[in-house]
Amino acid sequence: MTSTPTGRRVTVDGLDSIAFDRTFRAGIKDVWAAVTESDRLARWIGEWTGDPSTGSVDFRMLYEGDEHQAELFTIQECQAPCRLVLTSQVPGQELVWHITLTLAEREGTTTLTFTQSVGDDPAMAGGVGPGWDYYLDRLVLAETGGDPASVDFDDYHPAHEQHYLDMFS
Repeated sequence: MTSTPTGRRVTVDGLDSIAFDRTFRAGIKDVWAAVTESDRLARWIGEWTGDPSTGSVDFRMLYEGDEHQAELFTIQECQAPCRLVLTSQVPGQELVWHITLTLAEREGTTTLTFTQSVGDDPAMAGGVGPGWDYYLDRLVLAETGGDPASVDFDDYHPAHEQHYLDMFS
């Protein structure tokens, strides 16, 4: 499968970020479930544990190898099924990622707009961009009956790294 970079540079709350859109022939509540329910997330990216009502959960990516440490996702804003704002931080590390998911439905089609900050170092875009193109394509396949395992990260990185680095240079 040949992939094409889909992210665009945006500023969210004063932070340099990359935004991605994906469209689903599904209702907004179904797409919301695909990006918030642990068992649905596990099909394409990872799983969370804990109680979201406390304001945070532990999130572990399942397709990054066993050495990938769980991250603390702090819920900054949740307006189900339209908007979720999170910060993500690996315990013991200073870097904090800012993530926003916005969903909008029109005539049975839902668009997900996903943004993530790239941190203080623009070079981070070289990993963030290809990584989210990869995972969001896995999400699309998971939600359309395809096999997310058929998506090969090597089609995204390093192939798209320079595209995203140029975006922030």
